[in-house]
This record gives sequence, C-alpha cells and structure tokens, in this order.
Amino acid sequence: MNEHTVKNVETDDLRIAYIEYGPTDGWPVILSHGFPYDVHAYDEVAPILAAAGARIITPYTRGFGPTRFVSDNVMRSGQQAARGQDIIQLADALGLERLILGGFDWGGNASCVAAALWPERIGGLVSYAGYDIIDIASQRHPVAPSLERLFWYQHLFQTERGRECLTQYRLELCRMLWTEWSPNWHFDEATFVQSAVAFENPDFVEVVIHCYRHVFGLESGDPALEPLEDRLARKLTIKVPTVTIDGANDPLKPGGTADHACMFVGLHEHRVVDAGHNLPQQAPQAFADAVLKVRDWFLLKFHTDGELAQR
Repeated sequence: MNEHTVKNVETDDLRIAYIEYGPTDGWPVILSHGFPYDVHAYDEVAPILAAAGARIITPYTRGFGPTRFVSDNVMRSGQQAARGQDIIQLADALGLERLILGGFDWGGNASCVAAALWPERIGGLVSYAGYDIIDIASQRHPVAPSLERLFWYQHLFQTERGRECLTQYRLELCRMLWTEWSPNWHFDEATFVQSAVAFENPDFVEVVIHCYRHVFGLESGDPALEPLEDRLARKLTIKVPTVTIDGANDPLKPGGTADHACMFVGLHEHRVVDAGHNLPQQAPQAFADAVLKVRDWFLLKFHTDGELAQR
C-alpha cells in the first residue's frame, strides 16, 4: 500500500500533483474534485476502494493545490475540454488503461468530458449530477430566477469586481459555497481549512474566473482546444458503463438529473443519495459503492467480450 504523500507527474501543460492510494497493480481509478474543493473530498472514499484492490489517483485539478502550469506561456484556461484532457494526459503519464473515472462538480464535468471524447480509454464512470457536460450555447439564456439566485457567484465572476472579490475574500466566499450547497453537512473548521490550502495556488483565481466566463460564452477558450469544444457542443452520448448520482439535498440540482438517462447509451444506473453537493465527503460509502458497481460491470463486460473473442 502506498503512503498518502503528494506525488507529481508532468503532462503537456501541467505538473499535476496527486495523492495515490492502494496497490500499484490495482484496478485503476481517477477521482476528480470540484470547485471549491480539493483532493480531501475523497479521503474516506479512497480507502474503501483501496481495500477492494483499486489503485486510486486523486489529482489536484489545474489551479488548485501544488499542481502547476509548466510554463508562463500556457493559457490559464479553466474550460471543460482542458480539464477533461488533463485526466487523459494524467492517465497517459501514469500508464493507466481502461480506468474508472469518478467526480463531482468540476470533477464530474471533467470526467464526463473524458468519457465522451475518449471512450476507448475509459472502463467506467461515476458522475455526480448526471450528464455534466456543459452546453455553453444554452448558458447564454436564463434559467428560473430561484436558480439564478443560487448562481450568484457565477454572475459575480463575470466582472472585474468578482475577480477582486475572489482574490481578497476567497476563503469567505468558498466557505459560503460549501454551506449553501450542502445544507445538511455540518463540517468543522478544520475540515474546511484542510481543503482551503489548495485555494492559495497562484493560478487559482485566473483558472476559476476563466472557467465561469468561458461557460457563459463571454471569454474565448484555448484555440488548441476548439476542436474538442466543437465536438462537445454536439452533445456526445456517453457509451461507457456509468452510475449517475444525485444528492437529494443539493440546491444546485433541484429535481435531480434522472432525465439525463438518454445521454448514457451503455449500461447505466441512476441513484439518489441523502446528501448535498459534496457527496463524496458527506456520503463516502455511497460514492464508493457506485464505483464498485461500475467496476463489476466492466469486469462482466471484459470477461463476456473475451469469451466471445475465443469462439
């Protein structure tokens, strides 16, 4: 078993920092966190999976924690194609094949992107909040005012006032989002502070601001990623075995995402858990169980395909 020390691997744009759990020859899993969270969201999920034989990688996403851009010339993009590609390049650097992806918030988005664009690389997916690939064209139009109110931070980030607010008050702002998004999760200050260290990354503000401005279609993305964004705009279906999860107490997803089922054309199961937005940290067993279900589906498909190939 591995020590839970921070390791690093270099990709085209990043020196990605990550924590690894489980045996080095275990079945591979990458668990991706969201904004404003970090790898500690999986502190209780990862040991459950490690005990089941998994090799778990929990990377700090671009702009968080010890992860760094390799050059000042690399665009500080927070767009979904960049974050999805980061997962695939991390897997390449570590030599991981047919891996299982899991994520929530930005991490769910990035995992869905990776599974949709590179399905041949992915053995299965656990996605919090259903089909989480962003339809940027639709983001130019409003949703119900009750939901727009919850998106106050996204509207704030469209302005330079918002950039200044995130720079000066990042801890207060992020703590507020934790509280609003998981209203029944009573985390203590030590839990928040442990993750908040990751927000001191020198590129945190730039990546976050770019993410939400690009989502609204108000700021251009990395030109090199435009072909990937064009493919995502066509609303690619996800073919890999997938378990989707909703948090029953997540105000950002009123009514849940069960209606996303048509976007998953392989094996698919939808679950609802009594938790808020940060489901892995609030209900770690439920998240781990979803990963184990996808693992079982993949093994079943692997053995079935192998038997058919021998006939």
